[in-house]
Amino acid sequence: MGDKKVIIYTNSYLSLCRRAKEYLSQKGISYTEHNIAQDRDKVKEMIQKSGQMAVPVIIIDGEIVVGFDQAKLDELLL
Repeated sequence: MGDKKVIIYTNSYLSLCRRAKEYLSQKGISYTEHNIAQDRDKVKEMIQKSGQMAVPVIIIDGEIVVGFDQAKLDELLL
């Protein structure tokens, strides 16, 4: 699990984003976080990569998960 490249686009004000980060941390998954509330360029980057404006957007080895979909995350993190 530790060799996966995980990027998460978040907004620190949203509970779903906090839950997603907590879940990854509980699993021992390290990730790079981009808080779109603090970096407007990351908003554009996130939309370009995912086609979505909703957060969290989680990218695991190039696979995109929009929202906190625990089953999908588990599948991609195996």
